[in-house]
Parts: sequence; C-alpha cells; structure tokens
Amino acid sequence: MPCPCGSEKVYEACCGLLHSGERHAATAEELMRSRYSAFVTANVDYLHDTLWPSERRQFSHAGYEARAKDSIWLGLMILATERGGPDDRDGTVTFEAHSLINGAHDTQREKSFFKKKEGRWYYVKAMAEI
Repeated sequence: MPCPCGSEKVYEACCGLLHSGERHAATAEELMRSRYSAFVTANVDYLHDTLWPSERRQFSHAGYEARAKDSIWLGLMILATERGGPDDRDGTVTFEAHSLINGAHDTQREKSFFKKKEGRWYYVKAMAEI
C-alpha cells in the first residue's frame, strides 16, 4: 500500500517504520508526515506518543479516534518548513491536509511547531491556522 503521507514509498518502508517504533523521525517534516499517516490509519497511540509531553494533559484519545475514523483522508501537502532538520532543536512545518467529514470537504491549513527532546522530534502545537 502506498504511504498516505505522499512520499510515493510503500507504507511499510516509510511511515510504517515510525509507527512500529523501528525508528524515529529524523526531521520535523518527517514527523508531520507520519502524524498525518497516523490519522489515516487511526493510530491514536502514535499521535499521543509524538505529542510534546506537557501537551498530553489535554489529549483526548476518544476525540482523536473519532476524527481519524470519521474522516476519509484525501491527501497532505507540505507548503513550507523552517528549521526542523536533523541538527536543529525546533522547527515549523506549514501544511494542508484534505479530508471528507460526513461528506463535506475539509481543508486544514496549519503552521505547526515541533521540538526535539533527547534526539526525538515531537509535535508541540499549532502556531496558526492559515
């Protein structure tokens, strides 16, 4: 199966490696792509585990699961990245995710902030919806 993140690789050789824990994302963009794929595959535990630790207090497992399962995911476009490389400590990824929710098209545009802790990238928060 092609990876939902849009990399043109097969899932098992792309986001599947991150979802299974075989390796961690090397960049903020790779983490963003793997989080999108986690929504597509309804891997809510991965979404929780890749969220910045202090932000997990507000994580609603049921809410994320409902969003993942109630949507037909149509695609992800990365619009811009700032920092977030293998040697950076933080970075941003601006993206656009398309889905159908109850038959209505939804576009989520967001500039997301990521931080690295002990060699692992985490999603911290949406800085702005665009």
